[in-house]
Amino acid sequence: MLLVLLFGVIGYKFISDFTWIEAIYMTIITVTTVGFSEVRPLDPDAKIFTVFLIVTSVFIFGFALSVITEYLLGRNSLQILKKKKVKKRIDSLSNHIVVCGYGRNGMQAVEKLKAYKRPFVVIEKDKELIERHENEALFVEGDANEDEVLLAAGIDRAQYLITAVPDDAANLFIVLSARQLNKDLFIISRASQITSQKKLEFAGANKVIMPDKIGGDYMASLVVMPDLVTFINKLSVEGEHTTNLEEVEIEDFTDQMDCNSLRDLDLRRKTGCTIIGYIEPNGNYIINPEADLVLQPQGKVIVLGRPEQIKKLNQMFQIG
Repeated sequence: MLLVLLFGVIGYKFISDFTWIEAIYMTIITVTTVGFSEVRPLDPDAKIFTVFLIVTSVFIFGFALSVITEYLLGRNSLQILKKKKVKKRIDSLSNHIVVCGYGRNGMQAVEKLKAYKRPFVVIEKDKELIERHENEALFVEGDANEDEVLLAAGIDRAQYLITAVPDDAANLFIVLSARQLNKDLFIISRASQITSQKKLEFAGANKVIMPDKIGGDYMASLVVMPDLVTFINKLSVEGEHTTNLEEVEIEDFTDQMDCNSLRDLDLRRKTGCTIIGYIEPNGNYIINPEADLVLQPQGKVIVLGRPEQIKKLNQMFQIG
């Protein structure tokens, strides 16, 4: 805009030999299109320049006005670009995890998902909290009780929902809404009160977790059997280079080799890992299964090993 004004002043000064005051005056009344009287009659060259200056200034001032208006309405154009980028990334996700609430439990869940490189979206209504952690996750700002917010997080395409909101009533509404939007969703809900557990399960939660109860049991276990608890803590499932436990689907083995039983897998000799559990397709758990146990499609095995052995297992059968 300043360049337009400067261009007009210089043009009037040299085209019609106006004084600097007259050139500034003519430029202002021309650019602003107020229609005020000229300082003197204009010659043909000055008239042509005036027409050019009016057309140019209208377009330039109109463009500048639109940019300023967009900036004021959006407060911060950079934030708008960030939100558009986040929305685009969320829209590209499928079979991901939606985490409701980024409090203490929500943050812990996110850290675990990061360690396993699982795609996730966080729903949080505290704008300041989102701004502090915006580089840590994909956030959707809003109340997870609202269907529009859940859909913005891709709940209809998600595989899991973790609702870690501190209020049991809020978790109940979230579970109800999510179940209506995605019938196949696996829902894990937090609960503070024992009486809320059955209500959440009835609403559609597949698993209900009570952090306070788990914490109390853990502290008591450290008194009753401290060495056992410490050993279990050593069985890490934190990430690619520290995990000691792995869950493997039977299809990951049968796609690459002929095997009808655990003995046929022979994982101990091939990788050093030990099978400590088997999950039947109906969800039944078998601890320390026999070697002759017949493998079933859609079943799973739980494997124990040192980090390097687990890594060898994953590489050998291209798991994960």
